[in-house]
Amino acid sequence: MTTYETELDRAARDGRGGTPPLVHAFADGSKEQLDLLGGKGANLAEMTRLGLPVPPGFIVSTEACRAYLADGVEPARLPDEIEDHLSRLETATGRRLGSAQDPLLVSVRSGARFSMPGMMETVLDIGLNDDSVEGLARQSGDARFAWDSYRRLVQMYGATVLHVDAALFAHEHDRLKRERGVSDDLGLGADDLRGLVTTYRGLIREATGQDVPTDPREQLHAAVLAVFDSWNTERATLYRRREHIAADLGTAVTVQAMVFGNHGDVSGSGVCFTRDPSTGRRGVYGDYLPDAQGEDVVSGVRDTLGLADLATINRPAYDQLLDVMSTLEQHYRDVCDIEFTIEDGRLWILQTRVGKRTAEAAFRAAVAMVDEGLIDLDEALHRVTGAQLVRLMFPRFATDDSATPLATGTGASPGAAVGRIALDSATAERWAAAGDPVILVRTETTPDDLRGMVAAEGIVTARGGKTSHAAVVARGMGRTCVCGVEALRIDTTAREVAVRGGPTLQEGDTVSVDGTTGEVFAGAVAVVASAVADSLEHPGASGAERADGTDGTDGTDDDLVAAVQRLLAHADVVRRLRVHANADTGADAARARRLGAEGIGLCRTEHMFLGERRQLVEDLILAEGPAAQDAVLAELLVLQRQDFNEILAEMDGLPVTIRLIDPPLHEFLPDLTELSVRLAVAGDTAPTNERDRRLLASVQRLHEQNPMLGLRGVRLGIVIPGLFAMQARALLEAVGDRLDAGGDPRAEIMVPLVASSRELSLVRERLLQVVDEVRTARGLQVDCPIGTMIEVPRAALTADRVAASADFFSFGTNDLTQMTWGFSRDDVESAFFADYRRQGLLDDSPFETLDVAGVGSLVSTAVRLGRQTQPDLGLGVCGEHGGDPASIWFFHEVGLDYVSCSPFRVPVARLESARAALTRPAQPAQPARAAVPGNPSTEGSR
Repeated sequence: MTTYETELDRAARDGRGGTPPLVHAFADGSKEQLDLLGGKGANLAEMTRLGLPVPPGFIVSTEACRAYLADGVEPARLPDEIEDHLSRLETATGRRLGSAQDPLLVSVRSGARFSMPGMMETVLDIGLNDDSVEGLARQSGDARFAWDSYRRLVQMYGATVLHVDAALFAHEHDRLKRERGVSDDLGLGADDLRGLVTTYRGLIREATGQDVPTDPREQLHAAVLAVFDSWNTERATLYRRREHIAADLGTAVTVQAMVFGNHGDVSGSGVCFTRDPSTGRRGVYGDYLPDAQGEDVVSGVRDTLGLADLATINRPAYDQLLDVMSTLEQHYRDVCDIEFTIEDGRLWILQTRVGKRTAEAAFRAAVAMVDEGLIDLDEALHRVTGAQLVRLMFPRFATDDSATPLATGTGASPGAAVGRIALDSATAERWAAAGDPVILVRTETTPDDLRGMVAAEGIVTARGGKTSHAAVVARGMGRTCVCGVEALRIDTTAREVAVRGGPTLQEGDTVSVDGTTGEVFAGAVAVVASAVADSLEHPGASGAERADGTDGTDGTDDDLVAAVQRLLAHADVVRRLRVHANADTGADAARARRLGAEGIGLCRTEHMFLGERRQLVEDLILAEGPAAQDAVLAELLVLQRQDFNEILAEMDGLPVTIRLIDPPLHEFLPDLTELSVRLAVAGDTAPTNERDRRLLASVQRLHEQNPMLGLRGVRLGIVIPGLFAMQARALLEAVGDRLDAGGDPRAEIMVPLVASSRELSLVRERLLQVVDEVRTARGLQVDCPIGTMIEVPRAALTADRVAASADFFSFGTNDLTQMTWGFSRDDVESAFFADYRRQGLLDDSPFETLDVAGVGSLVSTAVRLGRQTQPDLGLGVCGEHGGDPASIWFFHEVGLDYVSCSPFRVPVARLESARAALTRPAQPAQPARAAVPGNPSTEGSR
């Protein structure tokens, strides 16, 4: 999470005196000042420096916002600074704010350090009142334009500054259009809009007892403070929490001379991207809306034209815009998102920022820019993320001629999503919380729909295009999105969606959404593996070998696949962390290796005792006397040896860490209540009664109130020593089998749930006895490192002692998180995590992203103490956090040697390990440990 260093902080640090200004002219800033001027302000300043056609203005800094939010009042010198810059703006434009002759109007827009599209407030057309609106009408020669601008000011000011429900204004606007028999606001004349202003002002007085101020400077002052206040609205807070944006950054405010896209057919507004934000390919991408201001384009109130249509409407402006797009992409060396207005045929650039893009676009554009010489491969790795790679590896819809789309819109954010139709955010949240996948279907989305968009698998809107609110937010969140499905008529009262020329769907019906093609299907459409996932697991495979059964000749994703593979190959050169996998079978191990795993960091042997083998565990528990126990263990040894043989064969030449059995024994026995009922129903005559009675006695004896903290892990190995001994013997014999077959097995033993050095010392001594016995019996010259899983806080805090008996530590962050927080994962996530997130008590589930402050502190402590005792102590992590992009950066920094994750996450871990290495320093990693058969492993060295 990024936090802010203020100008005052920097002045103090650098030994400079004086009071830095709170307001800055565009000409005085640059794109490097994002923290101070916000993204919008810094980029407007940069474009001004580049000589692009930017309307003049100034920026109220984030410093002012933070002071206002902290103190509850604006800084005393802020009004004077704003007035000074406003006077300069009036001089530069030759107009005065609110003049009754030729008025200057200004916009007031938010602009934080990080893009938060639609989450904060904007007020346009400040400076209009009953006198200046007439002056604007005379000066422009267009009364309709003047009153349209005035009604926008009253509507925005009422909603943003005075907090009147925006739906009230929309209701009156729609009512007037119905009365006039027109489909959009262009059908309303000057008198209609004048009347609408009167209606709006009446709504405001009724709701607040106030009116929109007639003093233009009072309007400006109140709008600036309202934008500051919008930093802490519910939707902005939710968005920051989701995007990991620090709450203390604050927002800047840009004040800019208005240019008018709603000034007739030769005017208009638009949004464009220098490359397709959905695919990353070059081309002309964007939306244009004649006779409209900017908010009309993104709100979806009218259907936009494609950017290419501007070439026909105004060729000079179109050509100039293409030049600007090229200039900005070359200057920023990235995909740019640009907002523009054409006023009376003249082009103005209102904003640029690095464009939000889909995962597909991120990979394609990054590699394309490397080939174009704009960036190098290191920078390309910065432009993509592990989270984006995960999205590319998700399944896609199968090709099925029988699946006919209900309707088609604009594919705004790729992916395949299937779920129940939800027509509002509250319903989407409720159904998603119950475990039902949801598709949020709206006429158009607004920032207030954010909760529903977060909850939904996919989003469909009847209006809007690739630059609409729904599209921009969906791309940022990685949600599948289809916009502008004009055939849909959504009735939130009847709770149904009518498809023009097709059926009427009820809320709750299942639909499938293709965010690439823009198609919406009734029912659930089958999905197949993604081309990226298929290529990573089966590189260079023929059609017969491909996982999805296709021949792979359509070529539609060839450049995307090539981009992913190229960046992963570079990541493997750059990263320091090795990437292992969690795998419990030969098949899992083989898949992990195909996906780039450099070893197995966790093999959970308890998974090998399920299914038909469960009977043997029952027999072990029921065995009376050592001889009976040994007989069962001998049977289990044969099966375990076979398991280990398969895994070692698949990972030949790479380290394989075998965790000895961990769960409580009662988990392998019948349920207590179920067994009791069975005995009661069967009575005394049933032939199975005697075994069931013995089982019940064992279940009752082994039953625990809190099994997670009971007889499991190392405790189980101490109480039933033959169990660990059997597993160690099976592993060493499997090593011998692999050596006899000419293999290169590299096995390691991990003891789970150690809390004290004495536990590990005792178990290690017993295990080494077994190792020596097998060495002697088989004539092996092997070493088998023995380490432990650090998953109990006490083990982390006494790691210097534990390390005396360990060759390596592997952090089991799942249980370490449970024990540190006092959370039972299976219980708390569904019980109250949602409430904790809503109340800001948790940003993320600590089971998904490592709690660096708490659990991370224990990991850091264990690393430091462990290597004090053993400088060459091997260190890894095998909890689920090993595949989480954010957590991997911490593991890199703290100096672990490897992360271990599920096979599917291996490519993600490879990528994020490289990105961490390029960005953050790390403690020096240790060389790989010596492993069976005694020679140092060279895997992962570079």
